Amino acid sequence: MDAIERRNQAGVFVIVGFLSLISVATYLWNEYYIYLSAYLWFGFIYGMCLQYGRFCFSSAFRDLFAVGVPRMAVGIMIAMVLFGFVSAFVTATGMSTFHAAPYGSHAVIAGLIFGVGMVFAGGCASGSLYKTGEGNGSAMLVVLSISVTQAIFVDIGGWFNKLVPRSWYDSAMAKGLPAKINVADGWMDQYLAGYVWDQPVTTFGELSKISNPFLAAYVGNVLVGIALPAALILAWIYVVWARKAFLKKRTKEGRAAKGIATEFAGYWNMIRASKRTAVAGLFLGIAAGLHMLVMKGLQVKFGVQNFGELMTRMGFTFGLSAQGTVFDPGYWYVTTQEAQWVGWVFNRLGWNNMDNIFFGLNNGIPNPLINPADWMSLALIGGAAVMALLHNEFKWKAPTRELAMWAILGGALMGIGSRLGLGCNIGAFFVRVSEGDVSGWLFGIGMIGGAYLGVKLLSWWTERKMAKEAAFEAVPQTQR
Repeated sequence: MDAIERRNQAGVFVIVGFLSLISVATYLWNEYYIYLSAYLWFGFIYGMCLQYGRFCFSSAFRDLFAVGVPRMAVGIMIAMVLFGFVSAFVTATGMSTFHAAPYGSHAVIAGLIFGVGMVFAGGCASGSLYKTGEGNGSAMLVVLSISVTQAIFVDIGGWFNKLVPRSWYDSAMAKGLPAKINVADGWMDQYLAGYVWDQPVTTFGELSKISNPFLAAYVGNVLVGIALPAALILAWIYVVWARKAFLKKRTKEGRAAKGIATEFAGYWNMIRASKRTAVAGLFLGIAAGLHMLVMKGLQVKFGVQNFGELMTRMGFTFGLSAQGTVFDPGYWYVTTQEAQWVGWVFNRLGWNNMDNIFFGLNNGIPNPLINPADWMSLALIGGAAVMALLHNEFKWKAPTRELAMWAILGGALMGIGSRLGLGCNIGAFFVRVSEGDVSGWLFGIGMIGGAYLGVKLLSWWTERKMAKEAAFEAVPQTQR
């Protein structure tokens, strides 16, 4: 064993030991902290799975649209189907903590903005978190940019209120929200309460009108809501990107290159090529399903519906929302808790940011030390770091000035898209689609379209930059 391997093993023991110490010490302090530890260890598992499968939505669609490599995009589709089977069981047993989101054109627009941003940044929200665990400086900037942008965007008002349609304002004011929530001076608040909340909310299982919960979950949510759309997308990917290379290889081997059997063989070959991502997706699905079961069980055990109630019992009241709650999704989620980190800092510096819906009514801004979803994201980074160390893939990597620029710009667009769409590539797409939520595919359509647009814009920028550099090099040094 060489010095690098010994150092990496030491790093693994330090990370796992530190997280274990936190779990044990906090539980001995108060048993309620087991609620936080549940988030911590599931976050750790998510980080390991993401790093193992190189599970990044930005890479998936960038590779597909830029160089025609479908492996990651195919793996993500397969992973969603596998996750859906696990989620359906949890839903059918009544132990799900998932809540469907309103669907409408706003989800497509939000996904479009997010898709452009993730290509610019070189990583999606979850991908940037796990790459942070690998020591990637650009990914760290992306996470910071997403967080800061969200924290600012949810509290903007003033001139931006002039962009709000009167119908949004009237609908929001009629909701009877608590007086401490200043809806009249918040663009995002009027968008949420006056438009998004008025949109329909449903799942494919509910649309199926099947009374049996298991049939509704597996036929409605999984078959109709996940498997069939995913199969169509995979067929599109095969025909446009994978088919030509497969048939060419088949012909070179002297085997049949025509017929339905050949096409099915090519389709199956494309799916098999994404084995590592699919395996990661399977474990992500199992972990996410167990996560819901565990969180629901802990809520029943302690007689609560939200961790804010446990915070109150422990004497922590700062940062609670007007409803006495904090962000406590009960399943895998990213971006909201990162916005809370920055929101808490802004508040400590004197910014009154608890008069909006995002922080003040729904999620709160508790101290990061007692914020359940915070523990999940930080442990996700730790889990990714452990897996990277085990595979000798951990390396501190500082970004260049250009990469830093794209990371900040892309992160800002992802932050805006996340808030308009009520989630990111995980919360608004991957998890929602896997749960049969209609809004998930709408965000996904926008995100895929945004990724395509982002690839085209980046290609244009790169070609323009190279042309300028070539023109410069062509000028004699005496004339420069």
